[in-house]
Amino acid sequence: MSIVMQYVDRFHEILDKNADARTTNWFLMQSPFPTLLLCLGYVYLVKVLGPKVMENRKPFQLRNVMIAYNLFQVIFSTWIFYEIGMSGWLTGDYSLRCQPVDYSDRPQVLRMVHASWWYYFSKFTEFFDTIFFVLRKKNNHVSTLHVIHHGCMPMSVWFGVKFTPGGHSTFFGLLNSFVHIVMYSYYLLAALGPQVQPYLWWKKYLTAFQMVQFIAIMIHAFQLLFIDCNYPKAFVWWIGLHAVMFFFLFNEFYKQSYSEKKQRAQNAALAAMAAATGACMANGISNGKIDNNKDNENSSQIKRRDAADYYVKGESIAANEMNLRKPYTATE
Repeated sequence: MSIVMQYVDRFHEILDKNADARTTNWFLMQSPFPTLLLCLGYVYLVKVLGPKVMENRKPFQLRNVMIAYNLFQVIFSTWIFYEIGMSGWLTGDYSLRCQPVDYSDRPQVLRMVHASWWYYFSKFTEFFDTIFFVLRKKNNHVSTLHVIHHGCMPMSVWFGVKFTPGGHSTFFGLLNSFVHIVMYSYYLLAALGPQVQPYLWWKKYLTAFQMVQFIAIMIHAFQLLFIDCNYPKAFVWWIGLHAVMFFFLFNEFYKQSYSEKKQRAQNAALAAMAAATGACMANGISNGKIDNNKDNENSSQIKRRDAADYYVKGESIAANEMNLRKPYTATE
């Protein structure tokens, strides 16, 4: 055990040697292990403990809680976006091509440092997205993408606040907080009830919006591999590869949630039509005898109408089933 502690102490010494002294003693910043434990605890809670506890319980009705939570997230994300923006990105003081980290104690610089920490802290508040799914027994929404996305982010952002709380990498926080303003606004409207549902046709575009975000982050980060800029290349790779990973995960989710479901609905409609046609053909034969031509003609017309009606109804049912499904947007 003492050998392990020696390695841990040595690890902390290396971290402190290269860390930003301004954030070293801030809450959760002295060591990465508390953040790592919180992330692992989150995964265990939403994938193992939570579903087990809720297995024989009725789902909680959390409508008012979710309205309050989503409203809080909209306001919190707006404030973070404003703080990061007014610390450099929206004032013209930051360059999109190359922005080194300023380690001075100027008020505007410290404002960005504090905004970076609050952005890190916001990743923990987002854990409640999944916790609410578990309490409402919406376990199908607790997808691998959802858990990876929320479980990785606090640990990823921790390193940025520890070593580079400012400069080029904060563009990611600016863009991501703006996406969250839109995303939690959607969730807030959805929580208000079914009367708002007709106005939420843009749900699937949230996932596309997030993928555009990751492309912008990739381009913004990886450009420093070809530009001489006083910014750590390790963080260029760290941020850029995170964006690549999440882009492909969200892209796969988008295809599964929308493209494949649309195809399944079409297949269901075709299957219903085939079943209806087969039933009508079977009804045209009675006791092995065929009716006279006139009766056959009339019967055929009636059956064709029945088949058409069944097809339309079947298609309508398939479409309604597709619309009633509410897949998790990545966004979540």
